[in-house]
Amino acid sequence: MRVNTRVGGLGRLFLPSLGALMAGSIPAISAAAASSSTAHPVRWPKAHSPAAITDSATEARIDRMIASMSVEQKVGQTIQADISTITPEDLDRYPLGSILAGGNSGPFGDERATSGRWAELVRQYRAHSMASGIPILFGVDAVHGHSNLPGATIFPHNVGLGATHDPALIQRIGAATADEVSASGIEWTFAPTLAVPQDVRWGRSYEGYSSDPALVTSYARAMTLGLQGSLLPRLHVAANHVAATAKHFLADGGTFGGKDQGDAKLAEAELVTRHAQAYPAAIDAGALTVMISFSSWNGTKNHANRSLITDILKGRMGFAGLTVGDWNAHGQVDGCTTVHCPQTYNAGLDLFMAPDSWKGLYDNTLEDVRAGRIPMARIDDAVRRVLRVKAKLGLLDGRPVRDDPSRIGTVAHRAIARQAVAESLVLLKNEGSVLPIRPGMRVLVAGDGADNMAKQAGGWTITWQGTDTTKRDFPGRSTIFDGIATAVAASGGKATLSVDGRYDARPDVAIVVFGETPYAEFQGDVPTLAFRPQDDSDLKLLRRLKQDGIKVVSVFLSGRPLFTSPEINASDAFVAAWLPGTEGDGVADVLIAARDGRPRKDFSGRLSFAWPRDARSPMIRPLFPVGYGQSYARPTHVSALAEAPGIDIAAALNLDKYFAKGRTLAPWTMTLNDSGGARPVTTGATTSPGGLLSARSVDLTAQEDSLAFTWTGAASVAIEGPGGDVSRELLEGFALVIHGRIDQPASTPVTLSFAGFDRDISKLVTAKGMTRIVVPLHCFTDEKAKVTSVGNPFRLKTDGNFALTVERIELEAVADQRCP
Repeated sequence: MRVNTRVGGLGRLFLPSLGALMAGSIPAISAAAASSSTAHPVRWPKAHSPAAITDSATEARIDRMIASMSVEQKVGQTIQADISTITPEDLDRYPLGSILAGGNSGPFGDERATSGRWAELVRQYRAHSMASGIPILFGVDAVHGHSNLPGATIFPHNVGLGATHDPALIQRIGAATADEVSASGIEWTFAPTLAVPQDVRWGRSYEGYSSDPALVTSYARAMTLGLQGSLLPRLHVAANHVAATAKHFLADGGTFGGKDQGDAKLAEAELVTRHAQAYPAAIDAGALTVMISFSSWNGTKNHANRSLITDILKGRMGFAGLTVGDWNAHGQVDGCTTVHCPQTYNAGLDLFMAPDSWKGLYDNTLEDVRAGRIPMARIDDAVRRVLRVKAKLGLLDGRPVRDDPSRIGTVAHRAIARQAVAESLVLLKNEGSVLPIRPGMRVLVAGDGADNMAKQAGGWTITWQGTDTTKRDFPGRSTIFDGIATAVAASGGKATLSVDGRYDARPDVAIVVFGETPYAEFQGDVPTLAFRPQDDSDLKLLRRLKQDGIKVVSVFLSGRPLFTSPEINASDAFVAAWLPGTEGDGVADVLIAARDGRPRKDFSGRLSFAWPRDARSPMIRPLFPVGYGQSYARPTHVSALAEAPGIDIAAALNLDKYFAKGRTLAPWTMTLNDSGGARPVTTGATTSPGGLLSARSVDLTAQEDSLAFTWTGAASVAIEGPGGDVSRELLEGFALVIHGRIDQPASTPVTLSFAGFDRDISKLVTAKGMTRIVVPLHCFTDEKAKVTSVGNPFRLKTDGNFALTVERIELEAVADQRCP
């Protein structure tokens, strides 16, 4: 049930509550079934892929193709490799069905390649795939515009789009994205994300539109139609559209504690009512593909859950397209590895995302099929679904590789993005009507997000984590400062940029732009909802300006609502701007008045996630509920807010865990050090100032879950932070432990340091292979007083050649207390 209310010609949705949406539609289940991971189809909503997804002639053609295919060709069609690990020429031998370009993969090794180079890459893979007679299907993560491509139109991330409550706008964004993706030769995007995040500590929360399943459901249809267009009988998907992917099935936004790739510990009724509602909408709209989630349901990995993939998705929901896995996710199934997983085939997965494991998976799957461990009927079904999608896209009939750079970043697409930015802004506070900024004012623009394209675009922008995005990647686009400066000048005033907020001439008002640094999955998980719990520099800046008697407007950039009550108190106005993308002008359209003093645009954004009252999660009683948002026409007074976080922040931080999932954990930082100085480690690749030590992100057991360090001379890697008391850990027999792999044994002695105390560990790093380096804390010092404030818990140093891949660094309780 949906209620449409048209406002100003746009299809805004004001949606019923979850209870109203689902009342009476789901049979009750017993409490005893709450921990089951077997789905019961009768309890799930029905759906069906449109009849236009295929036709009798196409199915007969597929019958003939399957009958003529060898087992090698069939198995190949079910495997997808990443461009970083497979060449076009490899397809001459390995008849794979699909190629993807992951978040850090670019054409011919160039992450900043042009659209023409992308099209050329697809053209080469397509040509070589014809050795098997079947063209490959090429996919990318175009999750907020064609976000791998410099110069593309980058829309606000989904967390911001949810605040617009505007399905009509979402459909236009989908169509614009498809136009740009297809213009670079690509025919498939891994979007939309239909997660319904319930604990925004999850680092992928910004990929979800809302915590409200009704809003996500309305967007599922809109984005699918925008990306693909309406499926028409006996006609291919249009050349300026691409295949959509409803993801991640299921409950990726419902894991316990908001853990990425974690376990959704839910009764079936809640799984259905809260997390499954958007999929029927996407399927009914014609979504050609569905991606299965990394996560588990009550302990069973979704990639191995036949009841979810086969009985529910393909059965009850009538999905006729292909199911695709996530990045090596099959390797997390019990009894599986990334190169061998018959369980996932038998559960119903059709296309394995095996970015770097494709060759071993291909060989082992051939053996499984020949031995009968995977029935030929299951392989044939998977191949049929892959071929059905290829047929609908026109690939089986010679769909040309579209190569049209003129469609990238068009004026029309950028106008849609600018509108989306303006509509996504949510006004939380506006005391004294400081907004809109009046004509002729002297405006100080401060904060490290003011002129920072990476910060306003967020993760999944050019690179996976998005930390190195710059204005150079998007010529002619506007940062938030650019937009403000233009708008202020147009209204007769002047805007000055000062990141640290220092000024010579006193301003009339200050706009401070600050927030989260870019992140994506893995690296985005946080232990609490506190904003920068170990860094109050933004708060100090706000308070200093207030103490100077200057009106302060905060523009907060984030991928989720966070506990910011101290910052809200220190601001006269506070705007949740989310991750707006490349069109910073859209912020100024709402904040800065026209020359006649009237608002250019009013605030229309409303929260699609509740805003927290404190740092605890899950939220018990939010500060601002879903649907809250002030406007110039509807002002609301906000009293002084309680600033207590409601939780022991220090206890919640990683004071005994230092590195995991490819990143240094808050509040710690990692540096590479040599005779040339020190340099912070960032995602991707980092080299010490003197060039003697390098670190690069690599896959050990999951995507970019580790750092590979290579020494060529005297250098060290160190982790430092504010200091934590680990005296209890010392007394209880904990050890400093490094999990990883020795890639090249050390040529000179290796020293490991903790709290400034050194220990020679050379004997522990003498052989290649997986390793667990363990040094009990008492081996560094047995004095409790020496470890009550440890700000330097890790340093690894050597003077020669050494290569070590690190997956985790942490303190662990160990039984063996012997020192190396």
